[in-house]
Amino acid sequence: QVQLVESGGGLVQTGDSLRLSCAASGRTLSDYGMGWFRQAPGKEHEFVSTISRSGGNTYYADSVRGRFTISRNNARNTVYLQMNSLKSEDTAVYYCAATTQNWGTKKYEYNYWGQGTQVTVSS
Repeated sequence: QVQLVESGGGLVQTGDSLRLSCAASGRTLSDYGMGWFRQAPGKEHEFVSTISRSGGNTYYADSVRGRFTISRNNARNTVYLQMNSLKSEDTAVYYCAATTQNWGTKKYEYNYWGQGTQVTVSS
């Protein structure tokens, strides 16, 4: 079993950048495909991005492609989400998740979840 802890959220203005981190413990991170999801108030979880176990493959939701970058450092057991050109519609709680698959875009594909970190983008 792997435990995930997100950090790096905060209050920023439109156009600013943030980098989220997800620290894993309990198991080797390279055993898992990783993903980021987000949930805005009153909405369902939304897929944001995923990265394969080796980091060689990444995929993004259309809403963030070109602005967000997912990466991982397996030696440090950490996954990152670099978020640039933030918009008000990016405001949400961001969750890191781990899947035993190589990667995934659906919530049900993920086995382990962090507690989330709040990102608020003010216009």
